[in-house]
Amino acid sequence: MRSEKEKMLAGELYRAGDAELQALAWRAKAWMAEYNAMSTAPVAERHAKLAQIMAHVGEGAVIRPPFFCDYGMNTRLGRGVFLNFNCVLLDVVEISIGDLTQIGPGVQILTPDHPRGAEARREGLEFGRPIRIGANVWIGGGALLMPGVSVGDDAIIGAGAVVTRDVAAGATVGGNPARDLPRRG
Repeated sequence: MRSEKEKMLAGELYRAGDAELQALAWRAKAWMAEYNAMSTAPVAERHAKLAQIMAHVGEGAVIRPPFFCDYGMNTRLGRGVFLNFNCVLLDVVEISIGDLTQIGPGVQILTPDHPRGAEARREGLEFGRPIRIGANVWIGGGALLMPGVSVGDDAIIGAGAVVTRDVAAGATVGGNPARDLPRRG
């Protein structure tokens, strides 16, 4: 029989209240308390701290505290990635952020989803859909990326956008829901 963690990582319905998942979430909470207290620490020390919990942290990747995540272990940061203050990465499944991507303050990248049927929600079931962000993407402050979206290389997501669908490489999107916008300069 598969564990709830195995089901979660496979994107299947799982119970977040499972003891193993709660222990992993507690580990992430303890790690966040330490990381978020490091706002005045040198970048190299914060980078080393990120590497303790994340699946991959590329050279020169920076996350400014405070920072929040579900588990950390399902997040991959490419080379030179930058996340500004107050970002939230709910990583019940993989979040992959490509090289040189810049993410503004208050951005939320959300992989958890919930069954549409009320009965399954009452049973405490949920599932995740991975989010993949390409290289050299710019995501403006306060944007929300919803479960399962992919963002192509060199795309721009405007501040406050709610991204519910894939964003093509080189596209500029904004609004709620995010839609294609003309690109300037």
